[in-house]
Amino acid sequence: MIVVGGGIFGLAAATTLANRGWRVTVIDAGEIPNPLAASTDISKVVRMEYGTDHEYMALGEEAIDGWHVWNQEWTDAGRAPLYHETGVTMLCLRTMDEGGFEGDSFQTLRARGHAPERLGAEDISRRFPAWSTGRYVDGFFHARGGYVESGRVVTELARSLGSRPDVALVNGARVQTLVREGGRTVGVALEDGSVVRADMVVVAAGAWTAKLLPELVDVVRATGHPVFHLRPRDPSLFVPDCFPTFTADVARTGYYGFPLNRDGVVKIGVHAIGVPIDADAQRIVPGEEEDRLADFLSITFPALLDAPIVYRRLCLYADTPGEDFVIDRHPEDDGVVVASGGSGHGFKFGPALGRLIADAVEGNAASFGQKFAWRRTLHGEDVETTEAARCHDRIELK
Repeated sequence: MIVVGGGIFGLAAATTLANRGWRVTVIDAGEIPNPLAASTDISKVVRMEYGTDHEYMALGEEAIDGWHVWNQEWTDAGRAPLYHETGVTMLCLRTMDEGGFEGDSFQTLRARGHAPERLGAEDISRRFPAWSTGRYVDGFFHARGGYVESGRVVTELARSLGSRPDVALVNGARVQTLVREGGRTVGVALEDGSVVRADMVVVAAGAWTAKLLPELVDVVRATGHPVFHLRPRDPSLFVPDCFPTFTADVARTGYYGFPLNRDGVVKIGVHAIGVPIDADAQRIVPGEEEDRLADFLSITFPALLDAPIVYRRLCLYADTPGEDFVIDRHPEDDGVVVASGGSGHGFKFGPALGRLIADAVEGNAASFGQKFAWRRTLHGEDVETTEAARCHDRIELK
């Protein structure tokens, strides 16, 4: 078994497949974690809120249980836990109504037995002083959720896999193409001309997926989304107790972010329409994105307006039309499974992704019906625009 890609999709798949008895070779074009990969950064949001979508919420519930299991495994091995359950705030610039992302998420949480706390303007200013501009007037806090140190998670998963005799990690080896014989994939050809053969290939290549599977070029598109790391002048406003992981009227603004990390940095990102980009092209954050960030900070976190930006990047998404993942067997090549289409929200599901991908490899019935199926995603059948996708209809903050 070959897994192409050493990000969260690939390493989660390799872990579960190895646990099920497969011998696995993971191949990545760079080091693991690869600095160009979407999985690599200081943090990723972990939440279960998905509007009215019960399937994603159920998967989020499973994943959060899994993050606690992984935390315990890392702790037992003498290393630090990497999932931080700060809770998640989802706050709005106007009343949280049914039919909006936050309102629907609140109601779906309650319907599934969770206990989110509704917050009004006074609650927000009192509990979260960095938000005390008075512009955010409604929303909720949900204690189950937070963030993971994503780059460190990838490092730990690779460390664990690298210690296993049934797993080989191959770094710095770019897969040039799939090798097919008689209409079936039997391995991969590397950039140096060598060929690695296997019974099956899992393509977990993120934004590079369509380079290996050009039949997905109109389905899995690479887009760049700006991320900023800021160092606040007053760190006390941004510690997790009073500044948990957040979304800020995200369906209209796209902004989300994280509390102060171990290095004294607050990360803020934009989940929006993104910049179409070739996965191998140079990535430059457009200057206008910093202007938009300043507008956002002025009405949301004025205490960050004078914070130095210590790092900026374009996070590379593997976007699909409806923002659903593609986790399925190739319909015309039973030697290939595709595991991609993270669309900027895949990392949170890390502990559950391995099961989904391994089930696809082994031909088990899809746990989520047709949600992540190749057929549905490739041809756009019954694809609905998710609330996350509606984040693309960004408005200017004034």
